[in-house]
Amino acid sequence: MRIRILFLFLLIHTLWVVADDNKLTGSVIGTTETVDYSTFGKSTTVNTRDKAFDGDLNTYFASWERNYTWTGLDLGAPHVITRVGWSPRNDVHGEDRVLLGVFEGANREDFMDALPLHIIKERGTIGEMSYASVDCSAGFRYVRYIGPSDARCNIAELEFYGHPGEGDQSHLSRLTNLPTVSIHTLNGAIPYDKEHDITAQISIIGDDGEGLLTEPGSIRERGNYSRSFPKKPYRIKFDKKQHVLDAPAKAKKWTLINNYGDKTLMRNLLAFDLSQRMGMPYTPYGRAVDVLLNGEYKGCYQLCDQVNVNKNRVNITEMTPQDTLGSALTGGYLFEIDAYAGDERSWFWSSGGNPVTIKSPDEDSIATAQFNYIKSHFNKVESQWRTYLDLSTFLRHFLVGELSGNTDTYWSVFMYKERDDDRVYTGPVWDFDLAFNNDNRTYPVNTKSDYIYRSGGSCTGNMRNFVDRIVVYDASAQARLLEIWDEARQNGLTKESLVAYVDQLEEELDQSQTLNFLRWPIMDSYVHQNPRIWGSYSEEVDNVRRFISERVDWMDRKLNYTYIPSSITEVNIDFNEPYEVYSSSGRYCGHSLSGQGHGVYIVKQRGKALKVVQ
Repeated sequence: MRIRILFLFLLIHTLWVVADDNKLTGSVIGTTETVDYSTFGKSTTVNTRDKAFDGDLNTYFASWERNYTWTGLDLGAPHVITRVGWSPRNDVHGEDRVLLGVFEGANREDFMDALPLHIIKERGTIGEMSYASVDCSAGFRYVRYIGPSDARCNIAELEFYGHPGEGDQSHLSRLTNLPTVSIHTLNGAIPYDKEHDITAQISIIGDDGEGLLTEPGSIRERGNYSRSFPKKPYRIKFDKKQHVLDAPAKAKKWTLINNYGDKTLMRNLLAFDLSQRMGMPYTPYGRAVDVLLNGEYKGCYQLCDQVNVNKNRVNITEMTPQDTLGSALTGGYLFEIDAYAGDERSWFWSSGGNPVTIKSPDEDSIATAQFNYIKSHFNKVESQWRTYLDLSTFLRHFLVGELSGNTDTYWSVFMYKERDDDRVYTGPVWDFDLAFNNDNRTYPVNTKSDYIYRSGGSCTGNMRNFVDRIVVYDASAQARLLEIWDEARQNGLTKESLVAYVDQLEEELDQSQTLNFLRWPIMDSYVHQNPRIWGSYSEEVDNVRRFISERVDWMDRKLNYTYIPSSITEVNIDFNEPYEVYSSSGRYCGHSLSGQGHGVYIVKQRGKALKVVQ
């Protein structure tokens, strides 16, 4: 009886929603300057924004500007949008011009608080309306359609359906299965360099469309060589510190890495996984996301930590300009051996011939005594590395670079020093778009007999010689390197587990990569340092899979290492019974495997020791 009542309730509710799913009307709003194709001149009287709502499939709206233009409706009051419709302009390019067009809803007239409703993923049909359901519980007064890049927002007809109501934020639309990052700037300004911040409202829609972070902040470009690509990398900064998605850090600054030359869109995520497996003290947070800027689709990005001083990032003392004497002067410092150091304001050449950028204290607050101290101390690291270099982090960082076949490992190296600690630590790992067999200067990596940094890798300054002194010519460092490699291998670093993670990312990225390569149709082009054109996303990922499988064996041979699995028998756990979790070294990790990272764990249950690899 309860099932019948529930069914009737759902049926009545569905019928009520459908009955109330009206075609909405309102005041037409949007871009005013249009193009008159008869003269190819600017106009405000032909092909205007209202043509998209006149019910005539033979008329159309066409803006003068080619990007970030739109037309929509002021509904007068909030409405929950349940469906959108569109029809392309009737011309030879019309059906393609709607691909990646975006529908948005907002409650501010300037659309700074806008959220996505739908993105068009397929070509339209001239002379017909296409429709899509909108799965969004929030209500919006203003709705609009933003044309895709370089399309002049050409659209013949638009329709919005829904019912009055303010709704709620229990479920919001995303572009794909990934989180959506939607950024709107004041007056529609577009970031143009990495010095000037553009005022913005930053909205991040989490997993399953649940959880909305929307806060004021700013955006600007970031990066060095990556800024030369048409798909720009960005730095976003909230006005106040925020927890973003499931990231450990609460911070203002975050990065959106473009991964333009990495057609798998996963190389940095794979490298971060290697960093965790290799036991680096801090690995940057990274998550694949879809990005919108002022309603225009920008592609699949990696939302990532900004590398800075933070208790959940580089966990060292944050200095003030007054820290210029005694113990206070000794730290903490974050710096980077950096091929692009000369472009920065706070940098120096070391006595060993390496360019170093000081990241913290930053260029606006660093005192002269602090600058001189870290320069002098780094010179000690170069000349007396056994005393002043933390060997463990240096070698773990080295192994991540070599296992991934990263050409740029010593083109840019982050390091840090804590207060009252003479040692300098290496990390975090960063910048892997050319790793995993993606650089024509070193491809194919696994055919080389020596390490990548000695076989065509890009080393700034005299870093190649510095690394040689440790890894090649010091017997104790070589012994420690082998210990760290054995530790990682025994803790679950196998080619099978690495390939399984590639498989997982491929599935997770599938929807987003499809849209990304519609926006950036480069799959059949050589971009950046691509060594080959593989021709499809699956083949690009297969290249990575093959490389990883071969690379683990290559590293074993290079290190003269034989992998012998632990003698503890692998046994299934009865999750209905209590158990305790320990690391392979015997450290207690809790009473649940949930939330534990990759590796080998020892589980004690009913008097037995069980080996678990996850």
